[in-house]
Parts: sequence; C-alpha cells; structure tokens
Amino acid sequence: CFEGVGRELAEFYSIKPRSDLREEVGGLTSFSSSSSPSSSSSSSSSSPYQQPDPPSKEFKKAFYEENEKTKLRTSQQTAKFLESNNITLSGNHCSYRHIEKLSESGMSDKVMAITSSFEKPTPIQSQCWPVLLSGRDLIAIAETGSGKTLAFSLPGLTHIINNNNQTNKKQKKQPKMLVLSPTRELATQSAAVLSEACEKNGLRCLCVYGGVPKDQQRAAIRAGVDVIVATPGRLRDLNQEGALSLSGVTYLTLDEADRMLDEGFEKEVRDIISHCHKERQITMFSATWPESVEKLAHQFLSDPVQVMVGDLELAANKRITQVVEVVDPKDKNFLLLKLLSKYHKSRKNRVLIFVLYKKEADRVEKYLYNKGWNCVSIHGDKNQRDRTAAVNSFIDGSVPLLVATDVAARGLDIPGVEVVLNYSFPLTIEDYVHRIGRTGRAGKTGVSHTLFTQFDKLRGGELVEVLKQTNQEVPPELLKFGPSIKKKKEHAMYGAWTKDVDMTKKATKITFDDDDDE
Repeated sequence: CFEGVGRELAEFYSIKPRSDLREEVGGLTSFSSSSSPSSSSSSSSSSPYQQPDPPSKEFKKAFYEENEKTKLRTSQQTAKFLESNNITLSGNHCSYRHIEKLSESGMSDKVMAITSSFEKPTPIQSQCWPVLLSGRDLIAIAETGSGKTLAFSLPGLTHIINNNNQTNKKQKKQPKMLVLSPTRELATQSAAVLSEACEKNGLRCLCVYGGVPKDQQRAAIRAGVDVIVATPGRLRDLNQEGALSLSGVTYLTLDEADRMLDEGFEKEVRDIISHCHKERQITMFSATWPESVEKLAHQFLSDPVQVMVGDLELAANKRITQVVEVVDPKDKNFLLLKLLSKYHKSRKNRVLIFVLYKKEADRVEKYLYNKGWNCVSIHGDKNQRDRTAAVNSFIDGSVPLLVATDVAARGLDIPGVEVVLNYSFPLTIEDYVHRIGRTGRAGKTGVSHTLFTQFDKLRGGELVEVLKQTNQEVPPELLKFGPSIKKKKEHAMYGAWTKDVDMTKKATKITFDDDDDE
C-alpha cells in the first residue's frame, strides 16, 4: 500500500498546524473524515483521492480522470516503478498510480501538444501529474533537469483552462498561475517553456524579473495575463505598488525553494504567498530538504503529498563520473589548460567551468581568452543583457566554454553539457552537488573534474562522503585532510518506497517561534 508516511515525515506533520480542519492522531496530523476518505489501504481498483473543492466554491482543484490503462496497474507494478526510479511517495492518501505513457495523463491534447516530440513522461512527471491533477498540494524533491518544469506546468494550465468558465471578466485579466524562481536565468527558462505551452492553448504568459525597467512589465500586466513566472523581489515590488494583484492566483509553484531561501528571499516569498488566494493549490519543488524549506512547507501547504526522487540526504547524480584532484593552488591555471586539452579537444562540446568569486570569473575568462580559448563568463555583477547573451551563446554552441559563479549552479537547464570543471571548490557541499548536476542530465552521463586545495580542507570530509555514496574513487590525498563525516542514521522509509507509520508511537514535537521572518 502507498498510504503511510515515513517517520521523518510523521515528525514533520506533527508540528502544530495552523488550519483548524486538521486533528492530531497519535502524533501524526491527519484530516477529519469529513474532508478526506478513510486512510485504509487502496486496492489496485480503487480511485485515487481527489481534493474536495475549496469551501468558497470560487474554483475547482481536482480534474483528474484516471486512464483505463492506468486503472489496471496493480500496486505491485507501481511499487516496482517506484523502486526502479528510486522514488518515495509519502503523505495522507498518497496512493496514486504512476502513468507510463503520455496518452495516460488525463490532460487535453492541446495541453499535451508541447510533449509531442517526447517518447514518454519522465519519472517525476509520471508521479506528479496524477497528484497535481487531483488538486493536491505537493512537495517534490528532485534534481534539476528531471523534467520538473512540465511536471508542474501542464497541470497548472489544466487548472486554468478548467476554471476559466467560472472566472468573471475582471478576474480573467488577473494571473491565475504563479511560478516563483530564485534567479532571472531560471525564470526566463521556465517562462520559455510555459510561453510555448500557453500559446498552444490561447493563454498569456509573462516573465517578471529585476534588472530591467518596469514599464513594459506593467503594460503587459494591464493587458491581462494568465501565467506569471517571476523572481520574488521584482514581483513583490509590483504587487506592493499596486501594479499587480495576486488575489486571483489559485495555482502557485515555488521552484527551487531551497535556493530561493538560500538567496535570502524568505520574507518576500512569505509575503507573496499571503497575497495569493487563500485557498490556492501549492506545489513546491526543491533539490534538498533543509529545515527552512520544511518550515515553509508546513506553514503554507495543506496535507501535501511528497514525491522524493533519491534520499532526503543530499546525494549526487550517480550518472556523473566525479574526478577529484588535490592540487597546489598556484598550479590551478596550468592544470585548467591541461584539463581543457583533455576534455575539450574538439573545442565544440559544452564545458562549464565553475569559480567562486565574481572577479575570479572575469580573471579566468580573460586568462583563457588570452590563451586562445573561445569562452565567456557569467556572474551576478553582469547586467541582464550580458548574462542573457552569454547563456544564449553557450546554449547555441557559438561559445562552448562558460565560466560561471554559483549564480549559474542552480536553475540553468542547459542540455548537452558534457563536462563540469570546478576550478575553485564551492563554499558548501550542497553547491558542489548542484554544480556537478549541470551535466549528466535527462538520463545522460557526464563528467566532473574538481581541483581541490588545502584551503578547501574543511569540506574534505563531506566531499569524501559524497564520493562514497556514488561509488566514486576517493583519492588518497583527499583522505589526508581528515575522516569523512559520520553518515546520518537511515530513517525507516529509506529503502521502502512507502511506509506505514506506527500510529501509537508519539512523534517528536518541533516548535518554532511565531515571528519567523528576519
């Protein structure tokens, strides 16, 4: 059965909820029988749980009609799918059979038109589409490049289209779907996908970010828009000045939520959510599950389903061959040229070079250019035009070498990056994992090569642990910096794709201060 939750999520739900619709049973927060069905195990023939319409009846949330082929899928078949793709489902009433073919999605041909060149849905789409189309709030923990943009976008468009008949003329000009992104680059990439899908369905999509004049954005908002993809800072500004109303947003996505909070946008995110429709459906995508994201999810999501690809602990992509070389800092320039001669022989394949600081990015770009390499750099001090031009030249292959700070480590969904070179080691092991995750995407293999120096030794133990987790070679020189960190004790749900919880065992209570904005 897929109804239970793991111990960690049980503890998550045991935090005192704000909604008085919930009740505590044995330390696990559940919904009363009036708002959800019995939590008994589902048979293969039972229908997936559909979220009831909001009390206001202003819009509908659930539109999922399970395909006949999907209905015939047994719990054993779904369990096998989850295990083979390392997916864990958890939450109340989370028995959603996966879909194997695009034709099983339950969405209209127009909505699915953007997938016409795809062979089948990605694993995250196979599991998220049924959940979101059923109107459920969702927490999805998955690596960038897993197909997550279409995983949340297409159910969102279905949500808009099916609710348009209930929308008055004034509301039709207001956005109904909002996607919050941590960076301009990720926002523009997501908007490009959504704009194409919107165009096929007669809907309007707008991308809103800082660093450019507001006038054009204000004009587009006045003309009417269905979907907004935005960075938190600029969106909050437009909302506060009265240029944009978010009260009609009934489908909200927080994309790369962990990165958004890392960038210091928590206050803006909380403010934006509070201005959306109070009964909105929320989906949260994150590569990791830190306490800050968990706290945000608990406060704003209602009885969510969690779809986790991989483990809750940070894990690198096992399709990436990781090479770590312990070097003398003064040799890094020479070694970088040596690595380019090895990995960039054709001078055509895409290679992404990561550095730590903005000035370092400019210096490395100039150094490589003077050595005859065709390269460009991107960092936070460059204006939007230059950043966009740099990324576009890298994508189209006219400049196949990109030097980047960690502003590009998350969100940039660039296909075909074969190699990631870490010229400088990042400040955190999380950023290391996100950096190397720019390669080995969409099921392909990739290579990362890291130059590690004595100045990085404090992160040596964590790096050793990541290498061991992914069965990579650990250089003896790296071990000299100290032992690896102690691996956290596994939770009961690790290794089990769904898990029933002992309801008689009281979960740990976690208490937060009321005023959690800084």
